[in-house]
Amino acid sequence: MAKAKTVFSCRSCGAQAPKWAGQCADCGDWNTLEEDVEVSAPIRHRGYAGAAGPARVQRLSDVPADHVARTLTGSGEFDRVLGGGLVPGSVVLLGGDPGIGKSTLLLQTLASLSQRNATLYVSGEESPQQVSLRAQRLNLAAERLQILPETRVEAVLATAQQHRPQVLVIDSIQTMYTETLQSAPGAVGQVRESAAQLVRYAKESGAALFLVGHVTKDGQLAGPRVLEHMVDTVLYFEGQSGSRFRVIRAFKNRFGAVNELGVFAMGETGLKDVSNPSAIFLSRHQSPISGSAVMVTLEGSRPLLAEVQALVDESHLSNPRRVTVGLEQNRLAILLAVLHRHGGVATYDQDVFVNVVGGVRVTETGADLALLLAILSSLRDRPLPEKLVTFGEVGLAGEIRPVPNGEDRLREAAKHGFTRAIVPAANTPKKAMEGIEVVGVARLSEALDAL
Repeated sequence: MAKAKTVFSCRSCGAQAPKWAGQCADCGDWNTLEEDVEVSAPIRHRGYAGAAGPARVQRLSDVPADHVARTLTGSGEFDRVLGGGLVPGSVVLLGGDPGIGKSTLLLQTLASLSQRNATLYVSGEESPQQVSLRAQRLNLAAERLQILPETRVEAVLATAQQHRPQVLVIDSIQTMYTETLQSAPGAVGQVRESAAQLVRYAKESGAALFLVGHVTKDGQLAGPRVLEHMVDTVLYFEGQSGSRFRVIRAFKNRFGAVNELGVFAMGETGLKDVSNPSAIFLSRHQSPISGSAVMVTLEGSRPLLAEVQALVDESHLSNPRRVTVGLEQNRLAILLAVLHRHGGVATYDQDVFVNVVGGVRVTETGADLALLLAILSSLRDRPLPEKLVTFGEVGLAGEIRPVPNGEDRLREAAKHGFTRAIVPAANTPKKAMEGIEVVGVARLSEALDAL
């Protein structure tokens, strides 16, 4: 037998190097090279056509654009994140911190789907007894749910070919290995090739495939980044360890909206849907407090009310601190400069701490105006008016830019009892909205005057 040759593979892009280096020469990422074993025998790859032979060229207009029937998972929030339900032949990659609820959610989903569909749960980390105990603890009707404790991809595919499941779960992809490679399970090559074989099977058979992925200490999916390109949907679990609420965000979805959000509550019987997530992220104070502003953010297709809290305190350091939780820190530095230049409010000698209540992470720029108002309220120690909601993007010139779906945001705010809104002038509705007074502003100075 030929001696195995050691190489170093990048877990981000999959590139190989003959020796270890601190930085990958192909993608430029640092500390991503891991020891691997070079494959001596060539691996035969097949396309999605499988045994049907090579694909043929055809006109796009001749390809029928049939409506794909989606399968409901039994959870309204999970269906929302998936884009309206489960698509046959789709591949979903679900990542998250250990113990956040990935296996619990998929076990609940398979138990619901097994009542009307053929399902198969492949457990590479837990024994069947452990999975059965979890199902009993969650009071799941899992009489028709099939489980397979296996980590070899070839055995998993052979079993799937025999039982023909309509929904297949691999928990987790880092435990799978293929006989065509000599490296240990979890290596870059093993993860990439195992996922490729499973994705190929899903496309050929039409089975919906769920892949559970581990995350690194930085919160990114472990293994090569090529996995995110191979799958159809990438979902991340978010949430604080001490909170019972869990959030699933779609970072990639070929069958639905990106950045769609699903909110769940962890209880004794598993994850339950939260039908009104805005109520979670709003703190109910007995009396008005300074440094708090309510905004309406758009997560996917859903307007969501969230509370931004700011604490501005005198700094005793040469470089005042700028700390954000749930918002981008560089964005905070820009907005403080805009507040000084166009609002006449200086914070160069103040520590600024910003937090979004509930652990939700806001990525859109529509939170700029609410953030500045919360900072000003804390700095002046004066609470904002009650029942006030705001949103809008703040430009470097001090202008208030419009944001998408302004009327949907205002309707969501009115539904929760807010009576006044400070919004960009371009987002002011043409007709007056019942129950809420809308104040349109075009400049940051106008927004400060409107208070």
